[in-house]
Amino acid sequence: MPYPEQLVRPMREELTRAGVSELLDATAVDTAFNDSEGKTQLLVINSVCGCAAANARPAVLLSRQAKNQPDEYLTVFAGQDGEATARVRELLVGIPPSSPFIALFKAKEPVYVLERKHIEGRSASAIAMDLVQAYDNFCVSDSGEVDQTTNLDASDDRKGPELPSSFKSIL
Repeated sequence: MPYPEQLVRPMREELTRAGVSELLDATAVDTAFNDSEGKTQLLVINSVCGCAAANARPAVLLSRQAKNQPDEYLTVFAGQDGEATARVRELLVGIPPSSPFIALFKAKEPVYVLERKHIEGRSASAIAMDLVQAYDNFCVSDSGEVDQTTNLDASDDRKGPELPSSFKSIL
């Protein structure tokens, strides 16, 4: 059963006030991704948990100050907008469901993922730095060039030079 909307509204608005588009149902998710030809999209699976409030949402807001940016910022709310969240998770084949969760998509494919295990217990600024590094690698720069050579997937089986430096500090 979802939390009362009055309780969740401030958590939703923390992102939507900053220009993050909320996807409330499967149709909205389909439309956002079907209209994303050639775009980069940051998708946040929002949550009522403390690590969403202290880490994930503030990290996304901090990352919006970076030079390179995704073309779109999107969010669904786990436990509240079940249909939208389920549709998003269909786009994340092979990635276990978690919330909060942040994924950078390029041309409809996830190219960078932060699962709850990469968010919980880390500072918002460290997570924002990871996002900025992903933006620098996958989002168009002022020169119009995109570096697609480095996939910064933060999965546990990729502990090596591909991981952002802030991950190394907690391993």
